[in-house]
Amino acid sequence: MGKILVVGSLNMDFVVNVKHMPQVGETLLADSLEFIPGGKGANQAYALGKLGADVTMLGAVGNDSYGDIQIGGLKAVGVDTTHIARIEGVNTGIALINVNQRGDNSIIVVQGANKYVSREYIDKNLKVIEESDIVIFQLEIPIDTVTYAAKKAKGLGKTVILDPAPAPDSIPEELLANVDIIKPNETELVKLTGIEEVDGCMNKAVDTIKKQGVKTVIVTLGGKGSFVSSQNNVVKHISTQDVKVIDTTAAGDSFIASMALYLSKGKDIMSAVEFANHVASISVTRKGAQSSMPSMEEVEKYISELGLGKQR
Repeated sequence: MGKILVVGSLNMDFVVNVKHMPQVGETLLADSLEFIPGGKGANQAYALGKLGADVTMLGAVGNDSYGDIQIGGLKAVGVDTTHIARIEGVNTGIALINVNQRGDNSIIVVQGANKYVSREYIDKNLKVIEESDIVIFQLEIPIDTVTYAAKKAKGLGKTVILDPAPAPDSIPEELLANVDIIKPNETELVKLTGIEEVDGCMNKAVDTIKKQGVKTVIVTLGGKGSFVSSQNNVVKHISTQDVKVIDTTAAGDSFIASMALYLSKGKDIMSAVEFANHVASISVTRKGAQSSMPSMEEVEKYISELGLGKQR
C-alpha cells in the first residue's frame, strides 16, 4: 500500500439543520446546531485514516481550541499530523453548513488559517511530498499554493488528484496540466466548463477538461453513481445502490479518499471508483462529516450484504 498525502483545509463545521434552505430575506428557526470537525482536506485525511490508509496531512489551523480538536481527531484515526502548521493570532477555518430534511446542503467557508498554506509552507514540507505516492488537493486553500504544490508533486512523479471544490470560475491551466485525476460533481462541472446541460453533453464537458491536460475525469452524480473518462479514453458509467440519504456533506470527501486508497493498493481506476461509490453510499446515510466516515470493516460488511464479495 502506497503513502497518501492530503494537502488542504481544516475547518470547524457549524452545522445548522433546517426544514428547507432559506430564501433571500427569509429568517428560519433551525431544528438544531452542531459543532463538528471538518474541512475538505481534513475530511479526506480522516476518511483515509478510518479506512486504514498510510496518510499524512498538510495544512494549517489556528492556535486555538478548534485547532486542538482538529489535530486530536485526525491523530485518533492514525493520520500523521506532525507537519500541520499552528498560526498565531488567526482562527481555525470555519464552515457554516445548512442541511435540509432531504440531506441536501449549502456551505459557506471562512478560510481563517487555511489562507496561510503558502508556497513557503510547501517548500518547507517538500520532503513529505517526496515520500508520498499519491497527493490529494482541494480548493479551500489558496489556489496559487495548490498550483505550486501540484507542479512540485507532478515533477516528483507523484499521482496528483484534484477535488475542484469549491469550484472557481476557472482553474489555472498550469494546475490542470499537473493533475492526473480530477473529480468534480455535476454543479462543479458546469462551472468549470460553462456547459449548462451536462446531462446530455457529458462527453463534451469532460473532453473540455481533458483537453487542458488532465488524464482522467470522474464526475460524481449523487444517487446516479459516477461517470468516468479514463487516461486511455475508456468511458464508463458506474452505478451505485439506492440508500436512504440523511446528509450529503461528506459524500465527495469520502469518495475521493476511498478512491485514492484503492489506487494506492495498485487497483485500476474503474475498480477504485466502484469501491468509492460504496463508501460514499454509506457516508450519506449518516449525519455529519467525519462522523459519517466508515471503517474498512463497515465497508466490507456493506459490500458483503450486497453480495459483491470482499474488497481489499
